[in-house]
Amino acid sequence: MMKPDPFATFLESVQALIAGGLRLAESLMQPGWRQYQMFIIIGLALASWALHHASGNWLQAWVRTREGWSKWQLRAIVQFKRRLGLIWFASMAWMIYLVMQNITWPSRSYLIGIFATLVTVWVGIAFAARLVRNRPMRRLVTWGLWIYATLYFLNVVDDVSRFLDAVALSIGDFRLSLLTVITALVVIGIFFSVARIVSQASAATIRKNEDISPSMQVLAVKGVQLTLYGVAFFMGVKAVGVDLTGLAVLSGAIGVGLGFGLQKVVSNLVSGIIILIDKSIKPGDVISLGDTFGWIQTLGARYASVVTRDGKEYLIPNEDLITGQVVNWSHSNDFVRLDIYFGTA
Repeated sequence: MMKPDPFATFLESVQALIAGGLRLAESLMQPGWRQYQMFIIIGLALASWALHHASGNWLQAWVRTREGWSKWQLRAIVQFKRRLGLIWFASMAWMIYLVMQNITWPSRSYLIGIFATLVTVWVGIAFAARLVRNRPMRRLVTWGLWIYATLYFLNVVDDVSRFLDAVALSIGDFRLSLLTVITALVVIGIFFSVARIVSQASAATIRKNEDISPSMQVLAVKGVQLTLYGVAFFMGVKAVGVDLTGLAVLSGAIGVGLGFGLQKVVSNLVSGIIILIDKSIKPGDVISLGDTFGWIQTLGARYASVVTRDGKEYLIPNEDLITGQVVNWSHSNDFVRLDIYFGTA
């Protein structure tokens, strides 16, 4: 017996959805409870818009009276204020939906329940995407969540999953499908987000410890981040069910290519670790490198941030600090001799 073609099944599902959408649009043009539900939804939208402005102004005035709040708390309030209208709409829609479910036929509140669910998902996706700092990655996460939510509500997740699983690359006993790749990216992204939150909390704790020197603080923070992200990656891959032994040949070839293409990146990374270990340069030191003179602001994985006296910030690769001649004015002693020339009459 021949297996059904996943692509043909997917096309049939899409055609059925389009036909159902056309029938729904036609039914909305006729008087009845579906039309009444649309009027209720429009009224809820207008009411939530008015409540958004009223409660937003009150919230803004209340926040201005608060003092000592951290940046993440202020950012959370700003994001909450931007979505007050959606939150009001979802809250009122769910209340009306639950009331109508108990006092009348369930079909008479079907559309209200759909809109309440969609707006709730909208708010959830908006707040979940804010956990991603990188703006392009945040957009990718937002679109991915919306695509999945749309497929879920259209009840075609299984058809799309079979179609994506049919698009696969086989190397011997190893099989890598498009569905596995997408699932792995999602799971690893979730683990990476958790690892970032834990690493930020750990970094804040390490920086508060005054018994650790600045250079060792940076080294400890980088070590914790590297460990957490490495564990997150392998946990994500194992959670998806990918056999790491089957990736040995493929990962080896990719590793060789990356090794040639990222020589400078790896060199800067290793140079940064050496600088942190030997403590030749640490945050707060005054250095001069060529024509650049300033203070070490931060030591990153690839570069050191040097701020000059006129406010310019130079990002110097770590490799230059290892291979070049660097004058550290405050390496072992903050007192230096300055020659000041002046004329006499």
